[in-house]
Amino acid sequence: MKKINYLDKIQSSPSLAEVQNRSRRPVSVVLDNIRSLHNVGSIFRTSDAAGVEKLYLCGITGTPPRAEIQKAALGSEKSVPWEYVSSAEQAVQQLKSQGYHIVVLEHTDAPQNFHQAEYNFPLCLVIGHEITGVSDEVIELADLAVEIPMFGIKQSLNVSVAFGVAIYEIIEHVK
Repeated sequence: MKKINYLDKIQSSPSLAEVQNRSRRPVSVVLDNIRSLHNVGSIFRTSDAAGVEKLYLCGITGTPPRAEIQKAALGSEKSVPWEYVSSAEQAVQQLKSQGYHIVVLEHTDAPQNFHQAEYNFPLCLVIGHEITGVSDEVIELADLAVEIPMFGIKQSLNVSVAFGVAIYEIIEHVK
């Protein structure tokens, strides 16, 4: 086994046009008041890698172009379709009316382990504010709440890390 060097990896990467013309997975993501621009950038980068169809940046969530987003996104803010919507509730209602199954990544009184949940597509994953989580109004619209089991003293992961863990589980269920 031999590590591939950075330049070889970059040269073998698809172009922006090639990525934009690829079909994407039937998964959209709503960012409900994500306050950290670095988290937003990380979510763009993971969304690019996972083939997410669209990001909805809502409420106080920052939007490109911002240096802090670009620092973590490394150009993926150009390859992942996105839209700003003033409220996550509005974005979720729109997606729900289009037949999307709404899944919140949140601690609720009726969560399912994210590994054991049944995912229906098209799917909208909602991730929330770093402290307060997904808004109550959005939780009321959800079809399913999933959570990642925690085994330490902390009961949550950083939002961009949690998103990465969850999105790769979800896309494994796309047929």
